[in-house]
Amino acid sequence: MLKLNSDNLRGAAFMAASMAAYVLNDTMMKLASNDFSLFQAMFLRGIFATVLIGLIAWHQNALHFSMSPSDRRIILLRVFCEVGATLFFLNALFNMPLANATAILQSLPLVVTLAAAVFLREAVGWRRYLAIIIGFAGILIIIRPGTEGFNAYSYSALAAVAFITVRDLSTRRLSSGIPSLLVSLVTSVMITVTGAILSPTMAWQPVDAQGLLVLFAASIFLIFAYLFSVMTMRVGEISFVSPFRYTVLIWAILLGIFVFGEVPDLWTLIGTLIIVVMGIYTFYRERQAARLVSGD
Repeated sequence: MLKLNSDNLRGAAFMAASMAAYVLNDTMMKLASNDFSLFQAMFLRGIFATVLIGLIAWHQNALHFSMSPSDRRIILLRVFCEVGATLFFLNALFNMPLANATAILQSLPLVVTLAAAVFLREAVGWRRYLAIIIGFAGILIIIRPGTEGFNAYSYSALAAVAFITVRDLSTRRLSSGIPSLLVSLVTSVMITVTGAILSPTMAWQPVDAQGLLVLFAASIFLIFAYLFSVMTMRVGEISFVSPFRYTVLIWAILLGIFVFGEVPDLWTLIGTLIIVVMGIYTFYRERQAARLVSGD
């Protein structure tokens, strides 16, 4: 039975803090879009993030490891997907409202559940399939293809969801002995390198102290988001803390309004609500299925 204890409450607080840090990172990156091109922002933020993650990994002694060929292949696939997700999501973020891009990304639990059923043969009942279908309807309500207010960059956000889904599924097959900090460091290095390689394809904007400060703040928030997400998984019951991931939408809507003047319309709010309700229901059904398997 799910217990409301101090570990659950701490886990929920860590999850909420992680989501706040992620959306603050996104806010900084969207602000940076006023001064930098997409690839330039990726490159400069990547330098800050890589140095910070490297220092943390060195302090935690996470740079010494032995890795099997299988783990190397999985990490390469994961890094490729992380780079793809970063490119597509930042492309969407730079060109559409913060709340809309964030809401589309919150369809991730539904997509991961569907992909796990299709590719990993995990058991998924008809109720969760129905929740996934309804959740996808919520995405369509937000995107509204064919309407006057349609933003084609919504497809870029959906592409990011696809890349993150493959990343998460591949992570499940990674050996538990591989340090998370090491994987994060390799990922950060490759995102930075990608930004450096692609930067010449866009005009390099002048770099000033204010722009660098915004990107440095983005990297700090990104590090905190990572640390809080790790702490989340180490305390409390996942079925209790997972729904708190949707607090990110509260932050995204508020920051979108007060920082960018982006007020979500009624249809966006309805679509967001559908995604949240279906996501929480999916978490609940997964909890029920796990209890049946364990005989709890």
